[in-house]
Amino acid sequence: MPTGYVFHPHYLWHDTGTSDGLLPPDPSAGIPPGTHVGNADTTRRIHDLIHASGLLRDLVAIEPREATMTELLRVHTSDHVQHIKQQSDQPRGGDAGDGYSPVGRGSYRIARLAAGGLTELVTRVAEGEVTNGYALTRPPGHHATADHAMGFCLFNTIAVAARHAQTTLGLPRIAIVDVDVHHGNGTQAIFYADPTVLTISLHQANCFPPDSGALRENGAGAGAGYALNVPLPAGTGHAGYLHAMHQVVLPALDRFAPDLILLAAGFDANVFDPLARQMLTADTYRQMTRLLVDAAGRLCHGRLVAAHEGGYNPWYVPHCALAFLEELAGTTTHLPDLYAAVVAGYAAEPLLPHQRTPIEVAAQLIDRIKPAT
Repeated sequence: MPTGYVFHPHYLWHDTGTSDGLLPPDPSAGIPPGTHVGNADTTRRIHDLIHASGLLRDLVAIEPREATMTELLRVHTSDHVQHIKQQSDQPRGGDAGDGYSPVGRGSYRIARLAAGGLTELVTRVAEGEVTNGYALTRPPGHHATADHAMGFCLFNTIAVAARHAQTTLGLPRIAIVDVDVHHGNGTQAIFYADPTVLTISLHQANCFPPDSGALRENGAGAGAGYALNVPLPAGTGHAGYLHAMHQVVLPALDRFAPDLILLAAGFDANVFDPLARQMLTADTYRQMTRLLVDAAGRLCHGRLVAAHEGGYNPWYVPHCALAFLEELAGTTTHLPDLYAAVVAGYAAEPLLPHQRTPIEVAAQLIDRIKPAT
């Protein structure tokens, strides 16, 4: 069966306003107006490359819908939802609450469209219309907690989709693999005490959020053991991430035996990204995706659904996303990656001892997951 694809022009209309990269403009403090780093350009260029490559013809377009209030309230508080709506209703928009996450005029409904788009894609996968899929949505979601937005994230789209899969689609065991370079703190927090949802986050250590995503954060109560973090040192590249996949992600998935794998597909661990210091290439994303596709085929009838998260280099992220999506769809566009020669040396970087250590420690925590019966 084919791969589903969710996209809507409104995702590009989420307005992050004028900023000096991250900070709101303040000329008196020497901060001139400019472009927010989380603007729509990278997302637009991803979609354009998917289209120009010819891959779009091989995908099944899934029309997104807005998440219902019931779906949002399964993971968010009413006060949080209303706060985003109030900020969105302002004539010039507002801020989600952390000072770095703009809420444009109308962004409330766009964020609901992002959450609903992913939820609709999960439904189509569960019903067998498509095998797997990719939701190219904005704004992102994995930093949003139940009652707080942060890190450009308004609603936690992947958490909304996970709860929908459990409550509506009859898929009780959900694994969430997060390869965004920043810790998936919001997703982890929402499911921290829940043994029916396994969260695995591969991220740059001590990047964002501060003091988040340590190895010791391993779940609580009934969910003890069901949050796995692999905080990788800055500079970790192709070899380190693939080692983490083989030593932590795949064994944890095998032990948990999910009914659905959700992927927080952040491409900001790429070597050129401005908001982190990792060394991944497009081929790294291709190979990680291949491993996850194989795992989904082995464990849950191929059910692997990806939600777009971060990625802030507008000229390299599209190539990373295309490599990922080709592997997800099991095809190739034969479009040459002209950056491959530039980054070839990064992919050849060996795994270093200080990069191996957190992977080995995280691997020891897998035994805390109770095998599926």
